[in-house]
Amino acid sequence: MCETAGGAMSGHEHLAQALAACGRDGFTGELRITGTPGGIFHFGDGRVVAVESPGAPGPEALLLRSGRVSGEQWAGLVRESGGARWPATALIAHGYAGAAQLRVVCALALHDAAFAMAAGRVEECERHATAEPFAQVPLGEPPLRLLQDALRRLAALAALPHPVHPDRERPVRSGTDSGSGALRSELLTHADGRSTARDLAFRVGRGVYTVSVEVARMLDEGLLVCAGPPPPVAVRSLPEGDELRPRRPPPVEQPPAPARTDLPRRKPGNFFRLRNGTPT
Repeated sequence: MCETAGGAMSGHEHLAQALAACGRDGFTGELRITGTPGGIFHFGDGRVVAVESPGAPGPEALLLRSGRVSGEQWAGLVRESGGARWPATALIAHGYAGAAQLRVVCALALHDAAFAMAAGRVEECERHATAEPFAQVPLGEPPLRLLQDALRRLAALAALPHPVHPDRERPVRSGTDSGSGALRSELLTHADGRSTARDLAFRVGRGVYTVSVEVARMLDEGLLVCAGPPPPVAVRSLPEGDELRPRRPPPVEQPPAPARTDLPRRKPGNFFRLRNGTPT
């Protein structure tokens, strides 16, 4: 955690200062965020042109889950584009998506990844300058406005009757109600008591914020419930006066001594008499 003259800064303060400095300096490159889930803000001339985080589905995951393009087709587009991380031109040329659709998907993913990082823990922010930024939103977003939008979403989520944190609650369906709407039906299908809102977002191919809000509403309506902690394991106590003692191995029985079989003894002089023919 970064320190100031008055003490340790919070994660949001640390992130806000780092983003503001990148915008003020017209920075081009990566602002790498260490924490949970962490991620990278990509800057071009002081504006955020892409955000990546393991805590939120990126544009690729959103497109693949939507069914617009298959995994095999995506791999072919990447090869055709010379290994480009975001083959936007090839996607448009092959008719998998229009330019306007890609701009919307990239903008949604950018804001959602920023929200996921703001909802988590920020430990360190480190700059890495690059000649060309990884740009999914060419015009970019002002960095502080992007953070303010993420904090506004966090506040809106916390104000719901049953607030949900992306990495906290692990809901499970409460009954047989299939829910109304495609998103609710998918969430009811995948809510298994082990998956958080973030996990569910990856499974259904939607933004983490959108899924967190919907899970909160479904919890409030009783369609989902939060799985409680596992019951404690019952431990039986020993009767009074008894105590645990180290287990001793049973004594090893010694094998009986082998029976003695005496060999016949040779009388002195027998060998000499036999050799020389002397009678006994």
